[in-house]
Amino acid sequence: MELTIRQINEQDEVPYELLLLADPSKKLVDNYLQNGTCFLALNNQDAIGVMVLLPTHPETMEIVNIAVREDAQGQGVGTQMLEFAVAFAKQNDIKTLEIGTANTSVGPLILYQKCGFRITGIDKDFFIRHYEEEIYEHGIRCTDMIRLSKDL
Repeated sequence: MELTIRQINEQDEVPYELLLLADPSKKLVDNYLQNGTCFLALNNQDAIGVMVLLPTHPETMEIVNIAVREDAQGQGVGTQMLEFAVAFAKQNDIKTLEIGTANTSVGPLILYQKCGFRITGIDKDFFIRHYEEEIYEHGIRCTDMIRLSKDL
């Protein structure tokens, strides 16, 4: 697969269809898009992935949204996007890259750890506090945010 990752520009429509795969709250997505940098993963000119990077603390950046279209999953797109995020962070003198995912998101937890992220904590009841509607994955309610980070 010929993958290109580029920052979205003013001519691009916000890729909500992809962003909402990873975060069902348009309100929260709009909030972090204001201060974050959004990237598209393209196969030829077809958008198959999205990622938003957000500076959070001095020398720290968080991947607040990363999603790959379902028909493109399992083909290394997520890994390439994470590698791109690491390279982008290093170019911007970031020392720590963070990411979080739901306690029910087994696939992403495995992927992030394969890419060198380590579990650093649990934000208990994150999905209860920040989302109006209950979120379920694999028949289990998402309640806690598993926090991971990678020192660069």
